[in-house]
Amino acid sequence: MNSGLWVYLTTSPLLWLAGTLVVWLAATRIAQLSPGNALLNPIMLSIAAISVILLVAGIEYSAYFAGAQFIHFLLGPATVALGIPLYEKLALVKSNLVPMLCALVVGSVAAVGSTVFFANLFGFSPSVVASLAPKSTTAAVAMAISSGLAGDPALTAAVVVLTGICGAIVVTPMMNAMRIKDYSARGFAAGLASHGIGTARAYAVDPVAGLFSGIAMGLNAVLTSLIVHLFL
Repeated sequence: MNSGLWVYLTTSPLLWLAGTLVVWLAATRIAQLSPGNALLNPIMLSIAAISVILLVAGIEYSAYFAGAQFIHFLLGPATVALGIPLYEKLALVKSNLVPMLCALVVGSVAAVGSTVFFANLFGFSPSVVASLAPKSTTAAVAMAISSGLAGDPALTAAVVVLTGICGAIVVTPMMNAMRIKDYSARGFAAGLASHGIGTARAYAVDPVAGLFSGIAMGLNAVLTSLIVHLFL
């Protein structure tokens, strides 16, 4: 009886939707215990916890994603919502427009170009190269780019998340070590290199950093979709 109930629950999308939310709330609470610790990133903690649960319970990822896809759908509206702080700080953005555009072009070209260069250097297949190239842009855009280039969107999603987590962990200590105190510059660099996860970290550090990180994430998504074809 109990076994049959468990089998039924594991195939129910609502179980994994609720489970994802519970894990996220728990990870957020843990992260709040040490707000300045980048290693306690709630996204990283949530991914690790859910991965362990799926492995121990023997649940296929497709069964899990049947419920989690409702949260995945909200990624688009959440990205659009970043336009609200942009509107509120429009004057500040205008005053930094030229350096932002310069940094955008250099950062985007460096992210795509270096990835393609090293992927080819190590002899990766064209499909893998196409999957890795858009790693520094937000997941929804990166997966669409990868699919259009005959890449593997699932591999792209995994690399995008890994890139974001690494950026969220490294960016603050690195900026502190370089003695960069301008939060607009710090945030823009974070969003450019590590998209949404970096932006979430930037908002936790400073609202201005979060604002410029969100701008960088949005602009980089557009530019990456345009230039990635040049490298491939």
